[in-house]
Amino acid sequence: MNPANTPDIPEGDDAEFELQEAAVPLSLAGKRFDQALAEMFPDFSRSRLTEWIKSGDALLDGQPARPRAPVRGGETVALNVRTEVETTALAEDIPFEIVYQDADVLVVNKPAGLVVHPGAGNPRGTLVNALLHFDPRMNELPRAGIVHRLDKDTSGLMVVARSLRSHSALVEQLSEREVHRQYVAVVVGPMIAGGTVNAPIGRHATDRVRQAVVKEGQGREAITHYRVRERFRAHTVLECRLETGRTHQIRVHMAYAKHPLIGDPLYGGSFKLPKAATPELVEMLRSFKRQALHAEKLEFVHPVSGEKISTEAPIPADMQALIATLRADTAVYKP
Repeated sequence: MNPANTPDIPEGDDAEFELQEAAVPLSLAGKRFDQALAEMFPDFSRSRLTEWIKSGDALLDGQPARPRAPVRGGETVALNVRTEVETTALAEDIPFEIVYQDADVLVVNKPAGLVVHPGAGNPRGTLVNALLHFDPRMNELPRAGIVHRLDKDTSGLMVVARSLRSHSALVEQLSEREVHRQYVAVVVGPMIAGGTVNAPIGRHATDRVRQAVVKEGQGREAITHYRVRERFRAHTVLECRLETGRTHQIRVHMAYAKHPLIGDPLYGGSFKLPKAATPELVEMLRSFKRQALHAEKLEFVHPVSGEKISTEAPIPADMQALIATLRADTAVYKP
């Protein structure tokens, strides 16, 4: 390749560059340049490849080309891969539990109380800060490899990308609803059977912190499947499976179904004690200050090996104690 056609590398910025070259396979003849790149370099997202085409970091036979330009096969593609600092958060030595790890993927068991992303009011002490200390290279990934999140006070499993190829593949699996995410929730009220809540979710009309079920066309599709795992006299343990992944989805859908999660500060409604509750249950319900929600099972296809990865995290101690107290209250209750 002629060096004169190599894109300039800016000095003093946060980007590093790696030149990758490959010949366009004849099987891709007639495809658009951006489509051909997506098949030739699957480690990178289509949007990122398109950006590199437009910036001149992807050349076709040494020359810039439009994303829609057709390829004939046999041309040389020079891809000047930019590995940029995507995350400016500080690395912090914060311990966290790793359930599965390899060069491309992490599965972590997030405790309740740990914020995932730094933000206003939480610039430090987050899972992202911990990840950057664990592997500094993750600052080159969008959101430090985070592809989905859990609320601060929801515990359980999250999959995190450690490479660009795994990040793109995991985002695609999530968007195609191919990741199995199973939760345990403890809700108010006895439920007889399981079911499905299929109701769109959008921003609450007056409270910008909350989400809400909204009219069709005003929010995003949201589907939650649930089944009864254990029923008590005034509460129920549910197994919930997400088909979509909207903000606060299980919390919003269960409140919409008139069975809000125990301890939910946003959607739990007014605090009520069941009739003739034991002193232990009264104390437990008054002191349980987070939504009783735990991501217990996560299954996905490994973005590189193609094997099925299945991980589980046991119900944390506080929710185990809550369930045990509900069970004991039910056992002694005499209507």
